[in-house]
Amino acid sequence: MTAPHTADKPLRGILLILGATLMFAYNDSTNKILLTDYNAPLVTGIRYIVHTLLMLAIVAPLRGRDMFQTRRTGLVLVRAACLAMASLLLGFALQLMPVAETTAIVYLAPVIVLVLAGPLLKEKVGPSAWLAAALGFGGVLLIVRPGGGLDPLGVIFVLCNVVVSVGYYLLSRLLAHTERTIALLFYTALVGAIAFGILLPWTATGAAPSLLQIILFVSLGVSAALGHYMFTAAYRFAPAALLAPMNYIHLVWTALLGWLIFGHVPAPLSLAGMGLVAIAGVITATRGRRRPASVPND
Repeated sequence: MTAPHTADKPLRGILLILGATLMFAYNDSTNKILLTDYNAPLVTGIRYIVHTLLMLAIVAPLRGRDMFQTRRTGLVLVRAACLAMASLLLGFALQLMPVAETTAIVYLAPVIVLVLAGPLLKEKVGPSAWLAAALGFGGVLLIVRPGGGLDPLGVIFVLCNVVVSVGYYLLSRLLAHTERTIALLFYTALVGAIAFGILLPWTATGAAPSLLQIILFVSLGVSAALGHYMFTAAYRFAPAALLAPMNYIHLVWTALLGWLIFGHVPAPLSLAGMGLVAIAGVITATRGRRRPASVPND
């Protein structure tokens, strides 16, 4: 049964989006902290495992079979595998690059999706899509410019993340017409937990974690689960056209946490590039929300 529409409470929706993006930024920063002592597959794996256990313990009793039932199971699993691979590539990138610049480059993916939605999903692609693409690519070029101080291997990892994320977003748009949101959330967590869990005998290396590190490990899964929950709930209180552009507050949070935790302040040209990526994303979000897509009942 569809939840009642309460889009007349925009402030609540905005606050939920702000909380969700803060959780995502916290997740990125905590990843980087743990990656100084542990390898990316281990850190990523624990995040997915905790996320899955939380959904099984808290969400499954409330949603029952809705969380497990899918119509296009093969594509759902491929989508989940894309996200798991994207998370791993992001971990490799965060080992070598600052959080703010890495996150900004990742946000190029939705812009590419808007352009590819025409030939692949038969959606109308207008001039705004090409403007967004030009701004997004221009912004990334400013961020990864020669002399910008970014690690070349880290840039390669984050660009590979963008490629895999494009596949994830395209499948998300395709599956939104047939699958429940809660099932998509669950299988993205489950596939990552199984894939990285199988690797634990080989990736669980390094010194025994301290109490603080254990708390940080657990908080990865908690912040991911909480962030996704708040993100989904926000759209029950405010229209997508209002909320979608606000996703790019994520860039502000990552820059702020990068400064507070790591003492990193992006260079002026990098900040300009991040701004261009954010503008491109806002164009993408507002353009993509003009015609609401039909979604399954949750």
